[in-house]
Amino acid sequence: MASKGNWTVIFDDRSIQKGVGIQYIIEDDAFWNQSKFSNIWAIQYGTSVISDEVEYRDTTPHSSYADANLGDFQSQFIDKWDAAHLAQLQADWDNDNIDGETEAEKITRLGARPTSYSS
Repeated sequence: MASKGNWTVIFDDRSIQKGVGIQYIIEDDAFWNQSKFSNIWAIQYGTSVISDEVEYRDTTPHSSYADANLGDFQSQFIDKWDAAHLAQLQADWDNDNIDGETEAEKITRLGARPTSYSS
């Protein structure tokens, strides 16, 4: 990959990464096996190098995300990452326990259990 975008999607890994931060593996065969993704190796989205956003497996020249005609990036990738991140935040909250602590004390210490997340 020649550039680094705000979002990175690696199709072989079935992963979506936000910036240089957290990466989630998205286990959804029906999503990843869509025919429109069959020749795509990676997507760098939100990069300043407009001509290097979609990278293909074969010799097809890299293209912009818009020119690749893959659909809405938000609903396909960011929303999946947000859902995975919310699940992780909830698991972290659920597992952060102190012996003898009441739920009210836990909420005072950690805040309310996360119920939504939006990038």
